[in-house]
Amino acid sequence: MESSLVKDNPLFLPLNKEKTVYDGFITVQDRDFRMRIVLPPDRQLRRAKLHCCWQLRHLLRGYEHIVKQRLQQSADLVSFILELKTVLEVGLKSRPECRSIPPPQYYSQLISEMETLGWDKLLFIDTEFRTLRLKTEDSSARQHILTIKLKSKHPVEAPECSADLPLPLALTWTAQSTLKQLHSQFLLVLESLTEFWDVLDEIDNKTWILEPEKPCQSDTMRRIAIGNNISIKVEVDPRHPKMLPECCLLGAEHVVTPLRNKLNANMHLWNPDSSVLHNLRDVLEIEFPSPATHEKSDLSVECGICYSYRLEAAIPDQVCNDPRCGQPFHQACLYEWLRALPTSRQSFSIVFGECPYCSKPITVKMAAQKS
Repeated sequence: MESSLVKDNPLFLPLNKEKTVYDGFITVQDRDFRMRIVLPPDRQLRRAKLHCCWQLRHLLRGYEHIVKQRLQQSADLVSFILELKTVLEVGLKSRPECRSIPPPQYYSQLISEMETLGWDKLLFIDTEFRTLRLKTEDSSARQHILTIKLKSKHPVEAPECSADLPLPLALTWTAQSTLKQLHSQFLLVLESLTEFWDVLDEIDNKTWILEPEKPCQSDTMRRIAIGNNISIKVEVDPRHPKMLPECCLLGAEHVVTPLRNKLNANMHLWNPDSSVLHNLRDVLEIEFPSPATHEKSDLSVECGICYSYRLEAAIPDQVCNDPRCGQPFHQACLYEWLRALPTSRQSFSIVFGECPYCSKPITVKMAAQKS
């Protein structure tokens, strides 16, 4: 045990030949913490006393019961210190103020890199000088933000980078890399996605979008209104934005079926040199309602149960298939309504019942549980 203790904690040593008093430092995430452990004459760990420096006491605040439990249950001193280090690692992650302060050269390096990049590109920096948000725009004048989380050993350690993009952001970094080089790589990524955003911008500007309500730059899906209670959901591939997207027609079956037949029959007409919107018009043989020709209220029909259009993030997407009815409902509303009726029946996750408006047969899947 002694050899293992010294090997893992070379700065934590016994102070007497009986080895009942240990004093020194334990190291966690490149930080040293002073600690003393006093064992009883029989060296039973469960009756040991732990003395900590003020930094260690502050870090262990809220974890005292765990430390006491580990003293009672650990097989030996080596096991206890190993588990104590695990607790300290959790504490350091949950308390940013306890993290190690970077050396002075970290700050001088950061200032030098920002001067080279240009302070006008800095949108935000936190009080620890660890998290930066850099602003930029692509060739189509779209605004973008690159979030960079620097490590304490910057630039030796690669920073964490994130942005609102439809694909994972993969930027290369070496010990010689700079923020300017990172920013330049980000610009290249943006240019590679320009065609994708151009495709979606045309759809957003020339049609009525039902979902998402406020599209962000990472969204690849659009639910486009075709008419009253009928829409098409398209999933555009960011890598091949002008290819035929995944399409799903939504609405009453008697309205959806003719459009689905046209989509299947005309799929060969898809021209990858034309825009997605132009191709959808040709393949479906329709004109989409647009802000220039229709009001969105004409296409946003309320749920027939709760009498609202949006229920949290959901819109009415369940429709009665009877041609004389066609009333839309939220999935959650219809499910709860049918489940409360004594005449309804359920098979697995599907509930069978009657439309609240026309009493014709209607079915709905059980709403997915939120995690």
